[in-house]
Amino acid sequence: MMHVNLMNNYFNPNSVYTEEDFRRHFRMRCYVFERLLRDVQQVNPYFQQKRDRASYPDFSPHQKVTVSLRMIAYGSPADSMDETHDMSESTFLDTLQQFCDTIIQVYKDEYFREPNQEDLNRLLRKVEDCGFPSMIGSLDRMHWDWKNCPTGWQ
Repeated sequence: MMHVNLMNNYFNPNSVYTEEDFRRHFRMRCYVFERLLRDVQQVNPYFQQKRDRASYPDFSPHQKVTVSLRMIAYGSPADSMDETHDMSESTFLDTLQQFCDTIIQVYKDEYFREPNQEDLNRLLRKVEDCGFPSMIGSLDRMHWDWKNCPTGWQ
C-alpha cells in the first residue's frame, strides 16, 4: 500500500505532487532520483523488487531509495520510518547502509575523488564570484560570520 501511495504521489502520470513539489520534498529533480534508482538497482540486487517468505512483495526499490534519501536530506531518525513508510527501524538502517555503500561504489570514481588542478581552479573562480576569494578550505562558505545569528547558535 505504501508503494502505491508513493507512486501515485510522485511518480505516476498525473501524480498528486508537481515536479516543483518533488524537488522540494526530495531535494533533487525527479530525473536525478530516477538515475540514482536505476544505478543502484543495476549494481545491488538489494534494490530489486523481491517477495518475502510469505510471497508478499517486499519493499519496492522506490521505497528503499526514498527512505534513504529522506534520512540523508532531512536527518530523519530511523524509528520514524515505521509511521510514515511502514518500515521498521532495523530494515531502514539496513536499507540506508546498502544505499550508501552502493552510491559510493557507483559514483566514487566520478564524484568521490581528490580534486585536480582544473577542479580547484573552477572552484576558486566560483567562490571568488561570490565574494570569497581563496576560500578553498570551506566550500560551503560556513566560515564567515553572520551578525544576525541567534545567540543560541553563536
